[in-house]
Amino acid sequence: MNEFEQTPADLAPKLPRYHLKKSVVLVGMMGAGKTAVGRALAVKLGVPFLDSDHEIETAANLTVPEIFERDGEPFFRKREAEVIARLLDEEPGILSTGGGAFLAPANRDIISAKGVSVWLEADIDLIWNRVRHRNSRPLLRTSNPRKTLEELFHVRVPIYKLANLSTTSKPNLSIDKMANRVIETLLSRPDVLERTDA
Repeated sequence: MNEFEQTPADLAPKLPRYHLKKSVVLVGMMGAGKTAVGRALAVKLGVPFLDSDHEIETAANLTVPEIFERDGEPFFRKREAEVIARLLDEEPGILSTGGGAFLAPANRDIISAKGVSVWLEADIDLIWNRVRHRNSRPLLRTSNPRKTLEELFHVRVPIYKLANLSTTSKPNLSIDKMANRVIETLLSRPDVLERTDA
């Protein structure tokens, strides 16, 4: 092959390359997209994806709703704090947390010390549209789940606002576009993320 011939690899668009220096902890309401966006983000950055709820379920051999029912929320929150602390000691990656994780001051402190928190901000209607047909949300197993969700939203949003960074989720944004928005947000912090191909 001479120097003027191009291979398909040469013609393919060059994907940006990144170096993640600290773990990114996605926080926000249930249904904000933390798991879906987190997975896409991890692929784009070439780093591990971890989900604190999944890690708790694996360790307990129970689902989150089963843990809530059997052991209660305080027990779950204690395990959650232990898991988050452990995961933040691993190599930098993307960590998706449950909606209540960021409410605990101890969790906020360790996240700030070892990583960076990113609030996936979404309005109440978008969240409700995403969670109303799912039975996997123990806190919404009430006689009026929409009202319960609104109450949780009003209590939690002021605390989510304490996150280091935030990105707004919109109904018309795909998971891929949301992941790109989070990357743009992270690039505003060179101590967290930098492009290595620029």
